[in-house]
Amino acid sequence: MKKAKIKILSNYSLKKPYHKLSAYSDYISKLAKPGQFVHIKCSDNNTPLLRRPFSIYSVSKEKGTFEILYEVLGEGTKLLSQKKRENFLDIIGPIGSGFSYNVPFANSHLPILVAGGIGVAPLVFLAERLAKSKIPACQGKAAGRKNQKSKILVLIGTKTKSLILCKHEFKKLGCDVKIATEDGSLGFRGIVTDLLRKELITHNSSLITGIYSCGPRPMLQEVSKIAKQHKIKCQVSLEELIACGVGVCLGCAVNTKSGYKLVCKDGPVFNSDEIIWG
Repeated sequence: MKKAKIKILSNYSLKKPYHKLSAYSDYISKLAKPGQFVHIKCSDNNTPLLRRPFSIYSVSKEKGTFEILYEVLGEGTKLLSQKKRENFLDIIGPIGSGFSYNVPFANSHLPILVAGGIGVAPLVFLAERLAKSKIPACQGKAAGRKNQKSKILVLIGTKTKSLILCKHEFKKLGCDVKIATEDGSLGFRGIVTDLLRKELITHNSSLITGIYSCGPRPMLQEVSKIAKQHKIKCQVSLEELIACGVGVCLGCAVNTKSGYKLVCKDGPVFNSDEIIWG
């Protein structure tokens, strides 16, 4: 982790209210792990005073670049959305503890990624790393299956289809993507945790290597509950308010079975059974 001034390469609207920003940082691109975040000063003065945390969405070690996705909600993200190509950002990163996963996976193993809204951001980065770790199938006599890679199951939940993010990015990585919309405008009608329950009925729990999730806290709590019921290991990336980002202010404390821990320092990724949700 280090503090630096970095150059913006692009910053544009994907669809309201979501934006994608790409920046050059050889340091972050080489060291970042899925689930970690960067802490950005969104203006050139002291208003707003606090930095804003953003999950790392993707990196390119070859180009020395990284990307974030963000939702324009308040003053800080509004100012960030106005930044132009060639502008500089004051940034700290990469920060925090990311997802842990065993590599390589056997052909029969199935990781499940569960995203709510903008929670897709760190899961795209994770999917990239998981996809690279997959072993091509070496068994099976069916034509065309010899070099087929096993799937990563991605479940994305939003209120309506216009808010769906990163569906095509996951598919390019070879993921099996399924959508849940609360209004039924696309895919499964309902919330993504109900879709997770449905999918677990059709899959052998013993072959599921883990559930990895990011999204609103109520969703994460339910994902944790479902994983526990099926005896599946689960990791969650908590979306908490982060002030200092370096473990000094203690403003992002979360209650765990081993006492209070800091989302910015000990997280944002935790084993779901470690969190005291209620």
